[in-house]
Amino acid sequence: MDLVVTVAHIIACFTLIFVVLLQKGSGADMGSAFGGGGNSESVFGARGSGSFLGKMTAGIATIYMLTSLTLAFFTNTHGDGLSIMEKSTIEKKVAPPIEIPATPLPPKTGGAAEPQNTTSGVKPIPLPQ
Repeated sequence: MDLVVTVAHIIACFTLIFVVLLQKGSGADMGSAFGGGGNSESVFGARGSGSFLGKMTAGIATIYMLTSLTLAFFTNTHGDGLSIMEKSTIEKKVAPPIEIPATPLPPKTGGAAEPQNTTSGVKPIPLPQ
């Protein structure tokens, strides 16, 4: 059942994108939509009734929304019931961070004298050899 709804959701998604891109832009008609010109007493407003592509867009958008809600319901009922935040806290409890034990450095044997920094009281960190 999940597969059928997922396939329908993907088909609705691409069809919705295609139908929206087929429609002509209405940027120039926005002035008339707010009362500029046209008959404002008409039943459908200044734009008239919706076109076939507009009605098809609404229908496909409804199908897309229903498949989205159905997939969300299936995920919630068939999943483990945990949110992303709950899963991350469980992972932190299961796998604690790795701590590296502090081991003392071996004593230096011979070699050149270490330079002293006279401008501050900080000594350089000795590097293992």
